[in-house]
Amino acid sequence: MQSVFTGPVFVVRDNIDTDQIIPAQFLNLIPTIAEEYEKLGSYALWGLPEGQYTTRYVKEGQLDSEYPIVIGGRNFGCGSSREHAPIALGSAGCQLVVAESFARIFFRNCVATGELYPCECPERLCDLLQTGDRVTVDLDQATVTVEKTGKVYSFKPLGEVRPVVDAGGLFNYARQTGMMPNRA
Repeated sequence: MQSVFTGPVFVVRDNIDTDQIIPAQFLNLIPTIAEEYEKLGSYALWGLPEGQYTTRYVKEGQLDSEYPIVIGGRNFGCGSSREHAPIALGSAGCQLVVAESFARIFFRNCVATGELYPCECPERLCDLLQTGDRVTVDLDQATVTVEKTGKVYSFKPLGEVRPVVDAGGLFNYARQTGMMPNRA
């Protein structure tokens, strides 16, 4: 499995809720249908207030984002429980979110769906970085390295969560480890 991710970041602030990650009007899209899964990604972070976020996470008319890494503040993914939230980010090409803290249900949905790695960093990277800055995230070392400064920040190791996300979610992990029978 991939353990090092490099690319430009999309920076958001505190209390980004699931309605901002994927607004309710797009919850009728069914992620298990390939075309609808792709379309869901085009609406990722669509609910962010335009006055505060002048850059769109996914450009108008595109299906994927140019930002594989999202940097957030405190309480990322708060609000209602929506598996669609991490799925929409994953569909848009997000590989991981590095935030100061996560809402528990969003964190669990990241793990359950296997869409992206939720990395909790005590540093307020959302105050230190701007959208478009490039970083390298190393899951094995639990570090974020900022390209322009060379500074390295640590995040909490993913521990037992990582193999579940590596496997592509809870059901895949359960099948791979023999907890569930493989589908015929």
